[in-house]
Amino acid sequence: MSEPRKLTILHSNDMHGDFLPKEKDGKQTGGLAMLSGYVNKVREEEPNTVYLIAGDMFRGSIIDSEYHGLSTIDLMNVLRPNVATIGNHEADYGMAHLLFLEKCAKFPIINANLFVTMNNARLFKPYVNLEVGGMRILCIGILTEEVLASAKNEHIIGTFIDVEAAAKEVGIICDNYRTTKTDLTVLITHIGIDADRELAQLLNPDWGVDLIIGGHSHTFMDEPEIVNGVPIVQAGTGTQIIGRMDLLVDKGLRGMKWECVPINEDTSPVDKNMESLLDSYRTETDTKYKRVVTRFARKLTHPKRCQETEMGNLYADAIQWESSFDIMFMGSGSIRKKEMGPVVEYQDMLENTPFDDALHMLEVTGDQLSRMLKFVFRDDCWQRADGDTEFYQYSKGFHVRYNRTTKEIEDLSLNGKPIGPADRVKIALQDFHYKNFDEFFGVPLEEVKKNMRPRVVATSVNNIVEEYFATNDGLDSHVEGRIEIVD
Repeated sequence: MSEPRKLTILHSNDMHGDFLPKEKDGKQTGGLAMLSGYVNKVREEEPNTVYLIAGDMFRGSIIDSEYHGLSTIDLMNVLRPNVATIGNHEADYGMAHLLFLEKCAKFPIINANLFVTMNNARLFKPYVNLEVGGMRILCIGILTEEVLASAKNEHIIGTFIDVEAAAKEVGIICDNYRTTKTDLTVLITHIGIDADRELAQLLNPDWGVDLIIGGHSHTFMDEPEIVNGVPIVQAGTGTQIIGRMDLLVDKGLRGMKWECVPINEDTSPVDKNMESLLDSYRTETDTKYKRVVTRFARKLTHPKRCQETEMGNLYADAIQWESSFDIMFMGSGSIRKKEMGPVVEYQDMLENTPFDDALHMLEVTGDQLSRMLKFVFRDDCWQRADGDTEFYQYSKGFHVRYNRTTKEIEDLSLNGKPIGPADRVKIALQDFHYKNFDEFFGVPLEEVKKNMRPRVVATSVNNIVEEYFATNDGLDSHVEGRIEIVD
């Protein structure tokens, strides 16, 4: 056996446009300028270094959305990852636009399981072989099924929608492209930690997969998780941390030390080139977006998706305000900030709800509503990593009590009046949730359409929110027990 060689792998995931530094405990932390500075420093210290990004570079920042991701690719070209895989939010601007952005990238963007349904042709290169210090590293990109939700109208695009199919695809690539010259095989995934565990369990050891570097579930880890002999790692979200592996490699993994390194003034120099490019974009966006829209009575929070939140109630109420429907179902994942206010600038508002879309009104029976809620509150909601299931915030006057033991709805009421099985209520959903109604609610949309023909009641959710904020100062909101979960 030859002498093992040292390899350093840096990895990020789910940056979501977190490009600018923040202040924490009196120190500047995060942001692309310091993240890039850290990556450059490690590359200088450790010649055999690769930097991998496990999806969702896009969304969450005005700098990203104003330029439909082109600015993000420009910034990533300065950051110089060796490989990136596609996350579900890379598809938010449309698949054709993503293919254009991929051509603008000066680094490979890989994905093994997006294909054209007509002829099964892959949209992206499924893998890349990196040559580093005489070592050959095979990187394979795998994406979550959630991309189907954001590209629902693009019927020519498909994806393997379950982990078993993804595992089979990994086997095909390894059987065909992993050779005796391959020293390390890495899966760069964007499927969430639970699906990563499932995928690792399905991997045939003979395929030789050594590592899974993941994203999507925003999981912060203290140490790698080993499943079926395969270490799984993920580096939370944003740019305030980066994953670092120091490996010994010899036709496979012979030794590994892994940690998440904080990105701050103590650990990371500032990349002046990145800082200059960021400043040029920020100057453009500040001119347009740095104006005060409203002032809250205090800072409002949205700490976790799968629970009622202050901001969730505020947004659901804002959209239901002076409407023609009874209950607003506000997607928890549509609210991106964990806290906002008391001063709210236009930029804050747009970054908090970046997925601006139309609003649909439907009529449901009490029985259908109960079935929908039981599906939303199913065990997956509590057991899977936060963000892997759809959850909702509800407008004022609505109350639901769900028993997790019996899996039954014990109370369902609107403005203090019980909603009976035959009663009908009008609900509103954002376009994303309407288009994925069957998957998100477990009730066929065709069944619901028989009650009333659904219709678009607003073309922009953010237009409603902006008007509500502009005409209401000192807004406040509290967790009131609209959602009651009992055991």
